[in-house]
Amino acid sequence: MSSPRIAAPGGSGDADRGVAAGRRAVVRLLIVDDHPVVRDGLSGMFARDPAFEVVGEAGDGLEAVRLARALQPDVILMDLRMPGMDGVAAITALARHHVAARVLVLTTYDTDGYVLSAIEAGATGYLLKDVPRDELRRAVQAAADGQAVLAPSVAARLMNRVRAPEGETLSQREIEVLGLIAAGNTNREAATRLFISEATIKTHLLHIYEKLGVRDRAAAVAVAYKRGLLSPER
Repeated sequence: MSSPRIAAPGGSGDADRGVAAGRRAVVRLLIVDDHPVVRDGLSGMFARDPAFEVVGEAGDGLEAVRLARALQPDVILMDLRMPGMDGVAAITALARHHVAARVLVLTTYDTDGYVLSAIEAGATGYLLKDVPRDELRRAVQAAADGQAVLAPSVAARLMNRVRAPEGETLSQREIEVLGLIAAGNTNREAATRLFISEATIKTHLLHIYEKLGVRDRAAAVAVAYKRGLLSPER
């Protein structure tokens, strides 16, 4: 398995982050995931390494923002799919509140919709949950030092996006709507699942068709799979 891509620090101040008197300081870490088992596993892994201190855990984005403002961690490991406030919304809120912590996304999803939304919101890096433990520790340390860290598949998606942009980017809500349609849901069923009106679903679909350059839902789903906007497990 390829190692995450780590870019150079963003500036001279970043290179000194976490380093004092010739010795690297302990990285203060906030773990955010809605699954307690995942949080416990990550917390235990980092707690055994003297280079890290887990200062808090959160089960959703709202709690993550509250704890980040109170605890001022160096790095936040952020899941994306969570109830209530999701990861992208939390990253946006952290930036709005001028929280200085680096946000390193750790998720199972690497479709364009998730990747672009997270990075545009202000994430420092983006990793998948199958990353080996040693590489995850190195990635968190690199994020604390101000370096951008990307899973190889994510880096490849971004490179392809730059080299051959294909139309407009779908919003996270549009990705959710299209994912439900791809799974066989009717407009009414999708509306019920997302707690919105059927008319809103139809509006989202019209925007999706326009952005993808298609005229119907079947073509939209096909193009979305081709571009990696949807993954087979959705």
